[in-house]
Amino acid sequence: MRIQAAVLRDPAKPFAVEDVDLHDPGPGEALVRVVAAGMCHTDVVLRVLPRLAMPMIFGHEGSGVVEAVGPGVSRVRPGDHVVMSFDSCGWCAQCQTGAPAYCAEFMARNLSGSRVDGTSGATDLTGAPVAARWFAQSSFATHAVATERNLVVVDPSLPLDLLGPLGCGFQTGAGAMLNSLSVRPGDGVAVFGAGAVGLAAVMAAKVAGAADIVAMDLHPARRDLAAELGATRVLDGADPELAAAIGQVDHSFDTTGVTSVMTTAVRVLRTGGTCGLVGAGGGELTLRPDILAGRNVRYILEGDAVPQQFIPRLIELWRQGRFPFERLIRTYPLDDVNAAERDSAEGVTVKPVLLP
Repeated sequence: MRIQAAVLRDPAKPFAVEDVDLHDPGPGEALVRVVAAGMCHTDVVLRVLPRLAMPMIFGHEGSGVVEAVGPGVSRVRPGDHVVMSFDSCGWCAQCQTGAPAYCAEFMARNLSGSRVDGTSGATDLTGAPVAARWFAQSSFATHAVATERNLVVVDPSLPLDLLGPLGCGFQTGAGAMLNSLSVRPGDGVAVFGAGAVGLAAVMAAKVAGAADIVAMDLHPARRDLAAELGATRVLDGADPELAAAIGQVDHSFDTTGVTSVMTTAVRVLRTGGTCGLVGAGGGELTLRPDILAGRNVRYILEGDAVPQQFIPRLIELWRQGRFPFERLIRTYPLDDVNAAERDSAEGVTVKPVLLP
């Protein structure tokens, strides 16, 4: 079917909204009319990291309405309101033990831009392939083909224009606190970076009952917002004495991907504490053994969440007023995709959400 999508043809150039032909849903897949799609750092990180297949449609925090399903689909049906999250195979050891974010096929299913069989999912008006399977959705578009496994059915009375970011960014930050690090009442938490993922972590740490929640960022407005959302202390991330200002905490969480910040995140841990890393960046992370003594460092994918279980949990917390993620969102028409990217990079907008 003919759709409109924000296509990236060159990492050095802007997105272009184009007409493309989206392939029909195949076995285990569903066609979703996209209502909204959050923009995450992962959607633009290929501008600085090694490129994948281009041209590509990005977007992996979509929400919308199912319009059609392919053969073998039984858990969703046309008319269902859904949030699109990450894909997984369902049969590997990690999936079978409730850890789909560590699926043996995670890279192929989510970060290649293509189906596992290598097909692109769409073509441009010349018939050339367009990669339309970013996180098995490519939701910077009017329509997306997703898999049954990365769809989460939600109550149709909920505002779909807000829910898309639950599929990745908010899930990652909140899941890091509630799942990966198992923050407990009275714990101390340090969150490095008060963007969408970091602020979701701040809100979730408050939900968990953390007594000391320290949030760091370079942007004063984001520090102010962190304080409003639950941080007990906010610090300038550029402070040369940042580690001393933080003190020691039970858990630290880096969203920046900056190696010097990651090192600080480890240094501020109490003995036995854990540092969670989610930021994607370049460079080598070097840690001295004496810094690591009795401490733990782990990389966290998707907040260790099972989306079909965790996203409804976040929605319930939102209904209770305990996870007010709507305060992070600013919406943009799909045609303004480049303005959304710019505002996010400059710190003007915490979580851009595109409305096709």
